[in-house]
Amino acid sequence: MARAEAPRGRITRGTTNVNRLRRVDRWIAAQPVIRTADDPLVVDLGYGASATTTLELRDRLAAARPDVKVVGIEIDPQRVRAANAATRDGVEFRLGGFEVPLPGNRAAAVIRALNVLRQYDETEVADAWATMCGRLQPGGLLVEGTCDEIGRIASWVGLELAGPRTLTISLRLAGLETPSIVAERLPKALIHRNVAGERIHELLGALDRLWATHAPLGVYGPTQRWLAVVASLREAGWPVRGTRARWRLGELTVDWDAVAPG
Repeated sequence: MARAEAPRGRITRGTTNVNRLRRVDRWIAAQPVIRTADDPLVVDLGYGASATTTLELRDRLAAARPDVKVVGIEIDPQRVRAANAATRDGVEFRLGGFEVPLPGNRAAAVIRALNVLRQYDETEVADAWATMCGRLQPGGLLVEGTCDEIGRIASWVGLELAGPRTLTISLRLAGLETPSIVAERLPKALIHRNVAGERIHELLGALDRLWATHAPLGVYGPTQRWLAVVASLREAGWPVRGTRARWRLGELTVDWDAVAPG
């Protein structure tokens, strides 16, 4: 009998909170793969000390795809045992890491890996990305990023089998001082690149300047101000994706090539 592969990765701190990942969840729910996948299998990789965010992910995706199945994967056996005590229909929990072990050697339509690589070195990112992307179905999506403890500031990379395609920033607009607050919650591939000469630094600088420029629109609310910022950014030549419906949520998605490390 072949020996099972040892989980790839390291145990993280496991910090989690109710609704912490709501921003990334609603973005995932809007992606075409959720509706088009023949096998709507979604992985929550590294869910942490509590299964809360895995269960929330299943509930949010079920609104768009009722037959969705979610597998929570953790490298800590004790966390897996605890999560299995809270399981429900459409959700299961397994021991594993970046190799993404799935029942029947199935592949995932979506893998969500939030606040996992934050605790790794930047040099380890590319290998982790490649390993996880290798467990995707054709047309599948890996979502890797980070957020603050209460989910008001978040960013993530959207990757396909061939590699990274997009960067998304998602901010709570009420009370926002400057968009560059997201600098402290950038994905590991970018968090150390917010320095002069790097494209992510240029993007955050442009966002702050436009946020200041459109300050008069704040009298109509922060959403109108943000809509103007994103529209101006696109007019300036940045490859902005999405529609006003997404921007209104405090989101900004750009092509990865526009921010990739130099």
